[in-house]
Amino acid sequence: MTAYRELTFLAQDGLRLYCRDYGDPLSARTPVLCLSGLVRNSADFDPLATRLMGERRVLCPDYRGRGRSARDPDWSHYEPRTYINDILHLMTLAGIGRAVIVGTSLGGLLATAIAVLRPTAAAGVVLNDIGPDVATDGLARITAYVGTDHPQPNWESAVRYLRHLLPRLAPKADDAWWRRLAEGTYRQGDDGLLHFDWDVAIAKPFLHQQQKLMPDLWALYRGLRRLPVLALRGEISDILSAAAFRRMALEKPDLVCVTVPDVGHTPSLGEPTSIAALDAFLSNF
Repeated sequence: MTAYRELTFLAQDGLRLYCRDYGDPLSARTPVLCLSGLVRNSADFDPLATRLMGERRVLCPDYRGRGRSARDPDWSHYEPRTYINDILHLMTLAGIGRAVIVGTSLGGLLATAIAVLRPTAAAGVVLNDIGPDVATDGLARITAYVGTDHPQPNWESAVRYLRHLLPRLAPKADDAWWRRLAEGTYRQGDDGLLHFDWDVAIAKPFLHQQQKLMPDLWALYRGLRRLPVLALRGEISDILSAAAFRRMALEKPDLVCVTVPDVGHTPSLGEPTSIAALDAFLSNF
């Protein structure tokens, strides 16, 4: 038995997309919409969504090309404008006009854009280890593995590979934690091997964008001034620097800033510090 309903729907271009739907759709509490990182999927949010589902509805979509959503035959669609359109389409189909948007990494940038482009859609925003400045070292690390599959023969091998690939992610995490991460990262293919659970073609527009001038994300961030925002940063993150985190607070004096100790990019949202911050923030909605 799963704690969620499986929601599948067609995007406006006809691609079949997937979403986990937790909790009571008729709850009076503000729904939560969880948006994952670049190569991640809805499985990352299962502990959070399961904890929240007793009092509110929680939607956790898989972006196109990730998890249970279909791979897009046109890789040029793997870009933020398409993702935003898919997310807003999902909200309409699910009957959710307004939500607290929890965004991890890329999901935080999408949450910010949605809050600016569709002001009525966001009641509040949680930025999980992401901000207007993305550290180049961390970006290079992610770029190095996104576009190449690394098949593994079994789960033990998959765990070893992830520990090697992400040494700063959670240095103090136990074996069970890493196994759960592996299960949300890999899916068994027809060849019997475990493959990354994303379309490696998502790297193509990502790499192409890096060759252009990056847009001014600080201007986008300032669009959040009217909203309640919680910002989480992994203490040893190589994506959101301590200096950028401090500037975020200066730009938005009412920003709730929380540093999650002993983790990198990104906090899982299951750490005691993250849980306490999220519960306090969501109690307002």
